[in-house]
Amino acid sequence: MSNIPVVLVVPYPAQGHVNPLMILSQKLVENGCRVVFLNTEFDHRRVVSSFGEQQQHSTNHDEESAVKLVSVPDGLGADDDRNDLSKLCDGLQNSMPKALEKLIEHMHLKGDNRISFIVADLCMAWALDVGRKFGIKGAIVWPASAAIFALLWSLPSLIHGGTIDSDGVILTTKETIQISPSMAEMNRGDLFWFNMGDKIDGKIIFQYLIHCCQSLNLAEWWLCNTTHELEPGALSFVPKLLPIGPLLRSYDSKFGITKAIGQFWEEDLSCMSWLDEQHHGTVLYVAFGSFTHFDQNQFSELALGLDLTNRPFLWVIREDNKMKYPHEFKGHKGKIVSWAPQQKVLSHPAIACFVTHCGWNSTIEGLSNGVPFLCWPYFADQIQNRRYICDELKVGLGFDEDQNGLVSCKEVKLKVDQILSDENTKSRSLELKEKVMNNIVKGGASLDNFNRFVKWLKQ
Repeated sequence: MSNIPVVLVVPYPAQGHVNPLMILSQKLVENGCRVVFLNTEFDHRRVVSSFGEQQQHSTNHDEESAVKLVSVPDGLGADDDRNDLSKLCDGLQNSMPKALEKLIEHMHLKGDNRISFIVADLCMAWALDVGRKFGIKGAIVWPASAAIFALLWSLPSLIHGGTIDSDGVILTTKETIQISPSMAEMNRGDLFWFNMGDKIDGKIIFQYLIHCCQSLNLAEWWLCNTTHELEPGALSFVPKLLPIGPLLRSYDSKFGITKAIGQFWEEDLSCMSWLDEQHHGTVLYVAFGSFTHFDQNQFSELALGLDLTNRPFLWVIREDNKMKYPHEFKGHKGKIVSWAPQQKVLSHPAIACFVTHCGWNSTIEGLSNGVPFLCWPYFADQIQNRRYICDELKVGLGFDEDQNGLVSCKEVKLKVDQILSDENTKSRSLELKEKVMNNIVKGGASLDNFNRFVKWLKQ
């Protein structure tokens, strides 16, 4: 028993961070490690309730085969809004390091799960400072693009060079910023800490990111959910950052896991049998992740636009949606669910294209399945991801807003028709799928990086 490494995995408390770190955790378990997965108490409750009955007993107790779930408080009150990321970052920074220290002490006292290594999300990199007090080494995982990692890594030099000030405010009058000659220029809007929503304090987000980046030097390994073909420029600019993507769930896991662990909402699997009834390459998959909120006007335009396309659609509308369907909306060609097993959906032959918010997980899953994109970013790095999908990879189209700042129902129909009639985009998507997926088969670059990491853990 003693030579099995016990890895503490610490994701940032948001669905788009928990997901890839949970996939990584399951891969570590499949390769002979034990994993203790740390959520905030708030997210832990969501994750456990999303299992449904069938899984609750199987995830925590089969020590050898499963990821052990543990939790600590996030420093916010019961009624605080966790979507207010500036408030969340404040809470995490002020209370979670102490709570993590107590947790590790407690586990070491009990003696059954002595932590041998910490894998922290870059947005939780302060966990490595906590680990250092116990002599525990660590790695960081960046669950977004290497380009955004390169931006964060460059913050000190951007401040030093007068591009931004120490609060992240842009000082330059230039429209674009060049981080490295090997990378495409970034737009002012790509400095995403001020794109987090009207009520969110970008300065707090910026200071939190700077604080996390200061712990980077404590990490033995820097890992990223990307591949060399996708981001050669950013990866050559930060050679220490190793691609281990695409991080995809293995549904044929020997532990018989049918549902994805780590979801905040229960997946509605009925959409899979519905997809089986549709013709190949006909269905629009419409999903905007865990944060996006539309106002009533925009929600209505999207609904009417889906009707206008006259095509079958699978639309994910979260339970927290407060919008009403417009009375003209028929929706008879579509199926609406509150949360979907996205990777399974995207790999289904009925899917024709992916209408997405361009979160990095969704981007990677779409690319891994050769599905063309219709891009509708909401905030943060999604704006840069859209430009990357449309302008660099050329496997998608963006929506244009009208003079009222709305994507109209006619625009939805126009772009759907345009992308589905474009054979070049389809063939480029399939070529890219092959390149991306070759990274995780035997001899693939990402798999080799992951295997080197596991081997190092076991030494």
